[in-house]
Amino acid sequence: MNSAERYTSITLRSTQDNLARDVRQELTGPIKSLPCKYFYDPEGMALFEQICNLPEYYLTRVETAILKNQAARIIELCPSELVLVELGSGSSTKSRYLIEPCLARQEQLAYYAIDISPGGMENGVWQLLQEYRRLRIVGLVGEFADGLSYLATHASGPRLVAFLGSTVGNFTEEEIARFFTMLRHHLRPDDRFLLGVDLLKNPTVLEAAYDDSQGVTAKFNLNILARLNRELSAKFDLAAFRHRAIFNHERNRIEMHLVSLRDQRVRIGDLGLDIDFHQGETIHTENCYKHSQSQMESLLACHGFQVLSRFTDPQEQFCLFLAS
Repeated sequence: MNSAERYTSITLRSTQDNLARDVRQELTGPIKSLPCKYFYDPEGMALFEQICNLPEYYLTRVETAILKNQAARIIELCPSELVLVELGSGSSTKSRYLIEPCLARQEQLAYYAIDISPGGMENGVWQLLQEYRRLRIVGLVGEFADGLSYLATHASGPRLVAFLGSTVGNFTEEEIARFFTMLRHHLRPDDRFLLGVDLLKNPTVLEAAYDDSQGVTAKFNLNILARLNRELSAKFDLAAFRHRAIFNHERNRIEMHLVSLRDQRVRIGDLGLDIDFHQGETIHTENCYKHSQSQMESLLACHGFQVLSRFTDPQEQFCLFLAS
Protein backbone atom coordinates (compact mmCIF):
# COMPACT_ATOMS: atom_id res chain seq x y z
CA MET A 1 0.00 0.00 0.00
CA ASN A 2 1.51 3.35 -1.03
CA SER A 3 1.67 6.53 1.06
CA ALA A 4 -1.44 8.10 -0.46
CA GLU A 5 -3.53 5.02 0.37
CA ARG A 6 -2.40 5.15 4.00
CA TYR A 7 -3.41 8.79 4.57
CA THR A 8 -6.82 10.37 5.05
CA SER A 9 -7.38 14.09 5.66
CA ILE A 10 -10.66 15.27 7.19
CA THR A 11 -11.54 18.92 7.84
CA LEU A 12 -13.79 19.14 10.89
CA ARG A 13 -13.47 22.89 11.31
CA SER A 14 -11.55 25.65 9.54
CA THR A 15 -9.83 28.48 11.38
CA GLN A 16 -11.42 30.83 8.87
CA ASP A 17 -14.81 29.89 10.35
CA ASN A 18 -13.88 31.63 13.59
CA LEU A 19 -11.18 34.16 12.66
CA ALA A 20 -13.46 37.08 11.77
CA ARG A 21 -15.70 36.49 14.78
CA ASP A 22 -12.79 36.23 17.21
CA VAL A 23 -10.99 39.29 15.84
CA ARG A 24 -14.13 41.41 16.13
CA GLN A 25 -14.77 40.21 19.67
CA GLU A 26 -11.22 40.31 21.04
CA LEU A 27 -10.04 43.61 19.50
CA THR A 28 -13.13 45.58 20.54
CA GLY A 29 -13.09 44.50 24.20
CA PRO A 30 -11.76 46.61 27.08
CA ILE A 31 -8.44 44.71 26.96
CA LYS A 32 -7.37 43.93 23.41
CA SER A 33 -6.23 40.38 22.70
CA LEU A 34 -5.98 37.77 19.94
CA PRO A 35 -6.17 33.97 20.40
CA CYS A 36 -2.74 32.36 20.07
CA LYS A 37 -4.13 29.59 17.81
CA TYR A 38 -4.04 32.14 14.97
CA PHE A 39 -0.24 32.25 15.11
CA TYR A 40 -0.05 29.05 13.10
CA ASP A 41 -0.70 29.88 9.47
CA PRO A 42 2.02 28.68 7.02
CA GLU A 43 4.21 31.74 7.70
CA GLY A 44 3.77 31.34 11.44
CA MET A 45 4.55 27.62 11.30
CA ALA A 46 7.80 28.33 9.43
CA LEU A 47 8.79 30.90 12.05
CA PHE A 48 7.91 28.54 14.89
CA GLU A 49 10.17 25.86 13.36
CA GLN A 50 12.99 28.44 13.54
CA ILE A 51 12.12 29.25 17.17
CA CYS A 52 12.43 25.57 18.11
CA ASN A 53 16.08 25.63 17.00
CA LEU A 54 17.05 28.83 18.85
CA PRO A 55 19.62 28.50 21.67
CA GLU A 56 17.32 30.30 24.13
CA TYR A 57 14.28 28.12 23.37
CA TYR A 58 15.13 25.07 25.47
CA LEU A 59 11.61 23.57 25.49
CA THR A 60 11.75 21.60 22.25
CA ARG A 61 15.30 20.30 22.83
CA VAL A 62 14.59 19.13 26.36
CA GLU A 63 11.23 17.50 25.60
CA THR A 64 12.70 15.77 22.54
CA ALA A 65 15.58 14.42 24.64
CA ILE A 66 13.13 13.02 27.22
CA LEU A 67 11.11 11.35 24.45
CA LYS A 68 14.25 9.85 22.88
CA ASN A 69 15.30 8.37 26.21
CA GLN A 70 11.93 7.35 27.61
CA ALA A 71 9.54 6.63 24.69
CA ALA A 72 10.06 2.86 24.89
CA ARG A 73 9.24 2.90 28.61
CA ILE A 74 6.18 5.10 27.99
CA ILE A 75 4.81 2.63 25.44
CA GLU A 76 5.56 -0.30 27.79
CA LEU A 77 3.19 1.30 30.30
CA CYS A 78 0.38 1.42 27.71
CA PRO A 79 -1.93 -1.43 26.61
CA SER A 80 -0.97 -3.43 23.52
CA GLU A 81 -2.39 -2.83 20.02
CA LEU A 82 -2.30 0.89 20.70
CA VAL A 83 -3.78 3.73 18.62
CA LEU A 84 -1.74 6.97 18.76
CA VAL A 85 -3.52 10.33 18.92
CA GLU A 86 -1.75 13.68 19.02
CA LEU A 87 -3.46 16.94 19.99
CA GLY A 88 -1.87 19.95 18.28
CA SER A 89 0.32 17.72 16.15
CA GLY A 90 1.87 20.52 14.06
CA SER A 91 4.46 18.94 11.78
CA SER A 92 4.52 15.75 13.92
CA THR A 93 8.27 16.11 14.53
CA LYS A 94 8.22 14.45 17.96
CA SER A 95 5.62 11.82 17.08
CA ARG A 96 8.22 9.51 15.57
CA TYR A 97 9.68 8.82 19.01
CA LEU A 98 6.34 7.28 20.03
CA ILE A 99 5.65 5.68 16.65
CA GLU A 100 8.87 3.63 16.62
CA PRO A 101 8.33 1.72 19.91
CA CYS A 102 4.69 1.14 18.96
CA LEU A 103 5.70 -0.44 15.66
CA ALA A 104 8.36 -2.48 17.45
CA ARG A 105 5.65 -4.41 19.28
CA GLN A 106 2.64 -4.35 16.91
CA GLU A 107 2.19 -5.06 13.20
CA GLN A 108 0.51 -1.78 12.28
CA LEU A 109 -0.23 1.57 13.88
CA ALA A 110 -3.00 4.10 13.31
CA TYR A 111 -1.93 7.68 14.10
CA TYR A 112 -4.56 10.42 14.38
CA ALA A 113 -3.03 13.90 14.06
CA ILE A 114 -5.34 16.69 15.28
CA ASP A 115 -4.44 20.29 14.48
CA ILE A 116 -6.21 23.51 13.53
CA SER A 117 -3.56 24.31 10.88
CA PRO A 118 -3.54 21.90 7.90
CA GLY A 119 -0.37 23.26 6.25
CA GLY A 120 2.19 22.14 8.82
CA MET A 121 0.36 18.88 9.36
CA GLU A 122 0.55 17.87 5.70
CA ASN A 123 4.33 18.32 5.52
CA GLY A 124 4.98 16.17 8.58
CA VAL A 125 2.48 13.49 7.63
CA TRP A 126 4.01 12.70 4.24
CA GLN A 127 7.48 12.37 5.74
CA LEU A 128 6.23 9.92 8.37
CA LEU A 129 4.39 7.84 5.77
CA GLN A 130 7.56 7.50 3.70
CA GLU A 131 9.62 6.44 6.74
CA TYR A 132 7.15 3.99 8.31
CA ARG A 133 5.48 1.58 5.88
CA ARG A 134 3.24 0.03 8.54
CA LEU A 135 1.82 3.38 9.61
CA ARG A 136 -1.65 4.68 8.70
CA ILE A 137 -2.44 8.35 9.36
CA VAL A 138 -5.69 10.26 9.67
CA GLY A 139 -5.26 14.05 9.73
CA LEU A 140 -8.11 15.80 11.54
CA VAL A 141 -8.23 19.56 10.93
CA GLY A 142 -10.12 21.26 13.73
CA GLU A 143 -10.22 22.11 17.42
CA PHE A 144 -9.30 19.50 20.03
CA ALA A 145 -12.96 18.93 20.95
CA ASP A 146 -13.80 18.31 17.28
CA GLY A 147 -11.06 15.72 16.96
CA LEU A 148 -11.89 13.91 20.19
CA SER A 149 -15.58 13.77 19.27
CA TYR A 150 -14.64 12.24 15.93
CA LEU A 151 -12.44 9.64 17.63
CA ALA A 152 -15.28 8.55 19.89
CA THR A 153 -16.86 6.73 16.93
CA HIS A 154 -13.85 6.06 14.70
CA ALA A 155 -10.79 4.95 16.73
CA SER A 156 -11.25 1.52 18.25
CA GLY A 157 -8.70 -0.05 20.56
CA PRO A 158 -6.81 1.54 23.44
CA ARG A 159 -5.50 5.01 22.65
CA LEU A 160 -2.48 6.98 23.76
CA VAL A 161 -3.46 10.67 23.53
CA ALA A 162 -0.32 12.83 23.44
CA PHE A 163 -0.42 16.56 24.15
CA LEU A 164 3.19 17.69 23.80
CA GLY A 165 5.16 20.93 23.58
CA SER A 166 3.71 22.35 26.81
CA THR A 167 0.80 23.68 24.77
CA VAL A 168 -1.26 23.14 27.92
CA GLY A 169 0.60 26.21 29.22
CA ASN A 170 -1.46 28.38 26.87
CA PHE A 171 -4.59 27.66 28.92
CA THR A 172 -5.81 29.89 31.74
CA GLU A 173 -6.91 28.26 34.98
CA GLU A 174 -10.50 28.13 33.72
CA GLU A 175 -9.50 26.83 30.28
CA ILE A 176 -7.32 24.05 31.66
CA ALA A 177 -10.20 22.90 33.89
CA ARG A 178 -12.53 22.80 30.87
CA PHE A 179 -9.90 20.98 28.79
CA PHE A 180 -9.24 18.26 31.37
CA THR A 181 -12.99 17.83 31.93
CA MET A 182 -13.56 17.44 28.18
CA LEU A 183 -10.64 15.03 27.84
CA ARG A 184 -11.78 12.93 30.81
CA HIS A 185 -15.23 12.69 29.20
CA HIS A 186 -13.81 11.34 25.94
CA LEU A 187 -11.21 8.90 27.32
CA ARG A 188 -11.89 5.28 28.29
CA PRO A 189 -10.37 3.24 31.16
CA ASP A 190 -7.79 1.56 28.89
CA ASP A 191 -6.68 4.83 27.27
CA ARG A 192 -3.57 6.72 28.33
CA PHE A 193 -2.79 10.46 28.33
CA LEU A 194 0.76 11.80 27.80
CA LEU A 195 1.15 15.45 28.78
CA GLY A 196 4.22 17.65 28.20
CA VAL A 197 4.66 20.42 30.78
CA ASP A 198 7.26 23.18 30.99
CA LEU A 199 8.23 23.51 34.64
CA LEU A 200 8.53 26.68 36.68
CA LYS A 201 12.06 28.09 36.65
CA ASN A 202 14.16 31.26 36.76
CA PRO A 203 12.17 34.10 35.08
CA THR A 204 15.32 35.28 33.28
CA VAL A 205 15.55 31.92 31.48
CA LEU A 206 11.84 32.02 30.65
CA GLU A 207 11.86 35.57 29.29
CA ALA A 208 14.88 34.82 27.09
CA ALA A 209 13.06 31.80 25.62
CA TYR A 210 10.20 34.06 24.47
CA ASP A 211 12.27 37.09 23.46
CA ASP A 212 15.33 35.71 21.69
CA SER A 213 18.37 37.74 20.69
CA GLN A 214 17.80 37.13 16.96
CA GLY A 215 14.26 38.54 17.06
CA VAL A 216 12.60 35.43 15.59
CA THR A 217 9.94 35.31 18.31
CA ALA A 218 9.21 38.99 17.66
CA LYS A 219 8.59 38.19 13.98
CA PHE A 220 6.41 35.25 15.01
CA ASN A 221 4.30 37.48 17.26
CA LEU A 222 3.99 40.24 14.65
CA ASN A 223 3.00 37.69 12.02
CA ILE A 224 -0.44 37.44 13.62
CA LEU A 225 -1.04 41.04 12.49
CA ALA A 226 0.35 40.24 9.04
CA ARG A 227 -2.14 37.36 8.90
CA LEU A 228 -5.02 39.75 9.57
CA ASN A 229 -3.69 41.96 6.78
CA ARG A 230 -3.62 38.98 4.40
CA GLU A 231 -6.89 37.30 5.36
CA LEU A 232 -9.15 40.11 6.58
CA SER A 233 -7.86 43.05 4.49
CA ALA A 234 -6.57 44.75 7.64
CA LYS A 235 -4.14 47.68 7.48
CA PHE A 236 -1.79 46.99 10.40
CA ASP A 237 1.59 48.73 10.07
CA LEU A 238 3.88 46.11 11.61
CA ALA A 239 6.56 48.76 12.24
CA ALA A 240 4.09 50.53 14.54
CA PHE A 241 4.00 47.60 16.99
CA ARG A 242 6.73 46.02 19.15
CA HIS A 243 6.96 42.53 20.62
CA ARG A 244 7.10 42.26 24.41
CA ALA A 245 7.45 39.12 26.56
CA ILE A 246 7.31 39.47 30.35
CA PHE A 247 7.00 37.05 33.27
CA ASN A 248 3.94 37.64 35.45
CA HIS A 249 5.14 36.55 38.90
CA GLU A 250 1.66 36.54 40.45
CA ARG A 251 0.26 34.12 37.86
CA ASN A 252 3.46 32.16 37.02
CA ARG A 253 3.17 32.81 33.32
CA ILE A 254 4.98 34.41 30.42
CA GLU A 255 2.77 36.96 28.68
CA MET A 256 3.34 37.93 25.06
CA HIS A 257 2.06 41.30 23.88
CA LEU A 258 2.21 43.55 20.84
CA VAL A 259 2.73 47.14 22.00
CA SER A 260 1.42 50.05 19.95
CA LEU A 261 4.28 52.54 19.48
CA ARG A 262 1.94 55.48 18.77
CA ASP A 263 -1.67 56.58 18.76
CA GLN A 264 -3.17 55.02 15.66
CA ARG A 265 -6.36 53.81 13.99
CA VAL A 266 -6.31 50.51 12.09
CA ARG A 267 -8.91 49.56 9.48
CA ILE A 268 -9.98 45.90 9.19
CA GLY A 269 -11.55 46.01 5.76
CA ASP A 270 -13.46 42.73 5.66
CA LEU A 271 -15.13 43.51 8.99
CA GLY A 272 -15.85 47.16 8.19
CA LEU A 273 -14.17 47.91 11.50
CA ASP A 274 -11.81 50.64 12.76
CA ILE A 275 -9.72 49.89 15.86
CA ASP A 276 -8.14 52.74 17.84
CA PHE A 277 -4.89 52.22 19.73
CA HIS A 278 -3.24 54.55 22.25
CA GLN A 279 0.54 54.74 22.45
CA GLY A 280 1.69 51.98 24.83
CA GLU A 281 -1.57 50.04 24.57
CA THR A 282 -1.07 46.33 23.93
CA ILE A 283 -2.67 43.38 22.19
CA HIS A 284 -2.29 40.36 24.48
CA THR A 285 -1.46 37.46 22.15
CA GLU A 286 -0.37 34.55 24.36
CA ASN A 287 -0.05 33.21 27.89
CA CYS A 288 2.48 30.49 28.69
CA TYR A 289 1.82 29.19 32.21
CA LYS A 290 4.58 27.33 34.03
CA HIS A 291 3.73 24.63 36.58
CA SER A 292 5.48 22.61 39.26
CA GLN A 293 5.35 18.82 39.04
CA SER A 294 3.22 18.54 42.18
CA GLN A 295 0.83 21.25 41.00
CA MET A 296 0.21 19.53 37.66
CA GLU A 297 -0.20 16.12 39.29
CA SER A 298 -2.82 17.62 41.64
CA LEU A 299 -4.63 19.24 38.71
CA LEU A 300 -4.76 15.93 36.86
CA ALA A 301 -6.00 14.11 39.97
CA CYS A 302 -8.73 16.71 40.50
CA HIS A 303 -10.09 15.87 37.05
CA GLY A 304 -10.10 12.11 37.41
CA PHE A 305 -6.65 11.19 36.10
CA GLN A 306 -4.13 8.94 37.84
CA VAL A 307 -0.48 9.69 37.07
CA LEU A 308 1.26 6.41 36.27
CA SER A 309 4.73 7.85 35.79
CA ARG A 310 6.67 11.09 35.37
CA PHE A 311 9.63 11.56 33.03
CA THR A 312 11.92 14.56 33.34
CA ASP A 313 15.38 15.76 32.36
CA PRO A 314 18.34 15.89 34.78
CA GLN A 315 17.86 19.65 35.39
CA GLU A 316 14.07 19.19 35.83
CA GLN A 317 13.25 21.85 33.27
CA PHE A 318 10.44 19.87 31.62
CA CYS A 319 8.23 16.91 32.53
CA LEU A 320 6.16 14.31 30.67
CA PHE A 321 3.24 12.94 32.69
CA LEU A 322 1.73 9.59 31.69
CA ALA A 323 -1.75 9.22 33.15
CA SER A 324 -4.76 6.93 32.98
